[in-house]
Amino acid sequence: MLVNPAPHRILPALAEPHRRQIVELLVQRGEMNATDIAGEFEITPAAVSQHLKVLREAEVLTMEKQAQRRLYQINPAAFDELAKWSRTMKETWAARLDQLGSLLREDR
Repeated sequence: MLVNPAPHRILPALAEPHRRQIVELLVQRGEMNATDIAGEFEITPAAVSQHLKVLREAEVLTMEKQAQRRLYQINPAAFDELAKWSRTMKETWAARLDQLGSLLREDR
């Protein structure tokens, strides 16, 4: 089941460069198992496993168990939430700048 995670959980998870690379890898290749993901990095499999755990707990990734394999994939809802948050921040900032512009024009 895909859930809508909160940006305050997503952003810290994506702050670490290896985790962003894992996300980019899964975006490019689709669903992958942990062994294949670890094979793409020059860090230990244990470190990759820890990064996967952080991304999963932040709900950036989902994991499905198939027998002995764990398959990871992107949770698109996480990026929808980030886009929504970013859009809100941009619109709020633009509105504040518009207000400032109006105040400055009034002072002329």
